[in-house]
Amino acid sequence: MYNPRRITPREQKIISLYSNWEFGMTPTQFYDKWAVSYEQMALVCSRSNSTVRGWFRSDGNRRYPTHNDLLHLALMDFFLEHFEEIPEQVLHWLHFQ
Repeated sequence: MYNPRRITPREQKIISLYSNWEFGMTPTQFYDKWAVSYEQMALVCSRSNSTVRGWFRSDGNRRYPTHNDLLHLALMDFFLEHFEEIPEQVLHWLHFQ
């Protein structure tokens, strides 16, 4: 039986906060902060190696990261900085264990 939960004012506020969340990190910021390869950045963002290389081009073939790419890089930065501080239960909920 399918019985979805109703969205309460609390959940509506969380949805609004999330949808207006200005959280992101550019590929250049990430690359300058962490000693990663373009291939590793491609893994983080689920992109091809050529797409990531395109982010760093300065010619007419330059590509630009999407909002989701910026979010992936910011989240990875957060995990790299704070992984050991994240409670085990939260890691379990995120399927990191």
